[in-house]
Amino acid sequence: MKEPSEFLEFALDLAKQAGKVQLQYFGAISSVSRKSNDIDLVTSADIESEKIIVARIKEKYPSHSIVTEESEDCVENSEYTWIIDPLDGTTNFTHNLPIFAVSIALKHSSEIICGVVYNPAANKCFYAEKDKGAFLNGVAIHPTKSDSLSNSLLATGFPYLHDEKYDLSFSIFKDFYDSTRGLRRLGAAALDLCFVAMGRFDGFYEFNLNSWDICAGSIIAHEAGCTVSDWDGCELPHDGSRILCSNSKIHNEMIKILTNPEYSIFFNQP
Repeated sequence: MKEPSEFLEFALDLAKQAGKVQLQYFGAISSVSRKSNDIDLVTSADIESEKIIVARIKEKYPSHSIVTEESEDCVENSEYTWIIDPLDGTTNFTHNLPIFAVSIALKHSSEIICGVVYNPAANKCFYAEKDKGAFLNGVAIHPTKSDSLSNSLLATGFPYLHDEKYDLSFSIFKDFYDSTRGLRRLGAAALDLCFVAMGRFDGFYEFNLNSWDICAGSIIAHEAGCTVSDWDGCELPHDGSRILCSNSKIHNEMIKILTNPEYSIFFNQP
């Protein structure tokens, strides 16, 4: 990327620093805490990574707002907001599966302007900035050219809350599974989005995520040339309630499945 902004350079440095902390813990987790339930986990690596990121943002940009996964939002009513997941894929991390990442995005007013997703276990750093393209370790990335679901491999995920939507999500999974070469569930939405951006997957959909799960990955995918939207093709809700990302060529086919009247509960119920 030519002339990355000060914000992007700062975010890249933050992600690399947090990644070093995670590698110190990876494979040596001695204790795990639970949040909303027995499968919603948090580790010392999550907490320490976040502390480092938040402290540096407050030092560098004291007037900026901060939204994080593991602690209360540091809202200062700034036009700039940092959106952070210090460790996306905590369950993978605790089981020594090297599919996890630091996710950092910066929003200006209502628009995401840069994002970094760094997987320290593989030393893979994805990043993008508005109107400047998307990159993996300095090399430009682009999505696949698959033009039908039948030629596509997709990714998805499932929420921690086991409710009516959760049960119905397996019907959606079956619809896609029957129409594609298969689906994968990696357990790290930020990386799922980056893998669509770089062409490992042709598409990704999920629901009941949070802003810190999708904001960095969504700008990386968009800048790579993907289409990122709500399930019905409308503007992406940055709160993570629903997300659809594809190589653009299969987007309408995916929308057709996700907007089946059978699945209207995903739009009509919070």
